[in-house]
Amino acid sequence: MTKTRTAVHHDASSSSGDPQAIGRMVTSYDVAKLAGVSQSAVSRCFTPGKSVSERMRTKIMRAADELGYQPNAIARMLITKRSNLIAVIVSNLSVNPDFASILSQHMIERGLNLLFFTLDQDADADRAIQQLWQYRVDGVISAAELSVEQIGVLRERGIPLVFINRLYDVMGANSVGCDHAEGEGWLIEKLVSAGHSRFGIVAGPEASVVSRMRLRGALDKLAALGCAAPQVVHSDFTYAGGREAMRGLCGGKKRPDAIVCANDLMAIGCIDEARLALSLKVPDDVSVVGFDGYAPGQWGGYQLTTVRQPVASMVKAAVDMLVARIEEPSMATEKRVFSGELVEGSSARID
Repeated sequence: MTKTRTAVHHDASSSSGDPQAIGRMVTSYDVAKLAGVSQSAVSRCFTPGKSVSERMRTKIMRAADELGYQPNAIARMLITKRSNLIAVIVSNLSVNPDFASILSQHMIERGLNLLFFTLDQDADADRAIQQLWQYRVDGVISAAELSVEQIGVLRERGIPLVFINRLYDVMGANSVGCDHAEGEGWLIEKLVSAGHSRFGIVAGPEASVVSRMRLRGALDKLAALGCAAPQVVHSDFTYAGGREAMRGLCGGKKRPDAIVCANDLMAIGCIDEARLALSLKVPDDVSVVGFDGYAPGQWGGYQLTTVRQPVASMVKAAVDMLVARIEEPSMATEKRVFSGELVEGSSARID
């Protein structure tokens, strides 16, 4: 159906009339006038979370579409005192690959915009914090480690902060994470029950809080089961790092019969190094397990035994926590811990 419009005659010197015809920006007042509603109704219609009837929304959106109206983000910020801008700090060597897409989806559903700061490693967070002050963000989600001082600065400036994939005991540090110790315990218990006795652990960077938590979980479980102390090497969470770590662990006389990796990408590297360079059979000669639930780990050539993190649930919880504290800054500190899911693949000999 062809859309028609009634021509509007106006005095070129007048500030009223058809905004498109006289070349000025379309405003919410123009939309309200065409739709026959109040300007506040138009504002509510374009403000996430505000209530407006379906009938009124239809009228307003039809008028907005006809006029080509787009709400002015700066004007809205001045009225609501909010930018709807959320800063996300991630360490690109330790974040789950699904994290960004799932987070973006949840933010879009809430009418929020993302400002990403990616770090080569957690220790670079200072740079991101300094850059934050250039933007009027409503809150911060951090998938990177921050110091007590950095957490305190955000609190002093009234910017809500929620950590994801790491848990903090610092007062005022809201956090959402997977139970890393529980997951590592499941993997170690399965391997020991299947008869493995010589363990090698491929940990992440020593500065990574996620790596430290997973390493501690594995070491504690091995000690509790009376196993010998494992060989531990630190790598950088990458595929190449996994291959290099595997060479180091298998270079001695007492080659481990089980390799426990701090993430799936390093585990994939270990498997390829074992098969392609060391002529070892996985899992007959050596079992390899990971952590995260990284999708390529389940490809036919790997079928990795791992612990899958509930990324979607963790992201939703982090967004819910942050939005709640943006709306009510006095809310108490909260921590949410999620169990992972044990995925039994063919990369390890387990019961």
